[in-house]
Amino acid sequence: MSKCILITGASSGIGKSLAFEAASRGYKPILVARSFEKLQLISCEINSQFGVSAACYHLDVSDVEAVSEIFKIIVKDHERVDVLINNAGYGIFEYLKESSLTDIKGMIDVNVVGLIACSKEIISHFIKNGKGHIINVASIAGKLATPKASVYAATKHAVLGFTNALRLELKDKNIFVTAVNPGPIRTNFFSIADKEGMYAKSMERLMLDPDDVAKAIINSIEKPTRELNLPFWMGWGAKLYQLSPALFEKLAGRSLKRK
Repeated sequence: MSKCILITGASSGIGKSLAFEAASRGYKPILVARSFEKLQLISCEINSQFGVSAACYHLDVSDVEAVSEIFKIIVKDHERVDVLINNAGYGIFEYLKESSLTDIKGMIDVNVVGLIACSKEIISHFIKNGKGHIINVASIAGKLATPKASVYAATKHAVLGFTNALRLELKDKNIFVTAVNPGPIRTNFFSIADKEGMYAKSMERLMLDPDDVAKAIINSIEKPTRELNLPFWMGWGAKLYQLSPALFEKLAGRSLKRK
């Protein structure tokens, strides 16, 4: 039986690429996002290209009551969900003194609370089935914070802490938990995060292709891993920062201030 892959934030960016990559391998994507119309178009494209049915559900993950309601419907509609990819999230790059509390709360509600709510709702289903896999899309920013990303980095740091603890909690339940830490990706993420366009322009050469990221994430389903750093060398940079933050900040200098 084909695995069912539940993907949040599936209407664009990495989420959309994940849906197509999963379908191309014969998996059945379950698509969740705020933009139901976009999900329907993606579902039609997937069916046309791969002959795979991709179910769609409208959900804003920051609405924890709606998360509970929709996940109950998803579990009822599908005999088995095998993987949850918590991909929904966004960032706003601003100095803290210029940030609004509304924007700060919004990032925390989506990136952290929503992700935790989705994970909480699926665990009982996984335990009942005797197995499961939760993949949380965090960020290199969760390991290596930079100016103008203090709140965004804090949310991703929280995701990493949550992921590592949850892995231990579920170790004996045959439920695997993976953290994915990508660097900058060429998606519409920056239309919100980087309104001035300066960061996207300065990082253009280093940006990852969303399809490549999706392939790496789906590979981690087929060969589970604790953590996936993309590109791998940014992961080594984060390790160097953890070992000697003052030295790293001195050497990196201007590179940390591209926002």
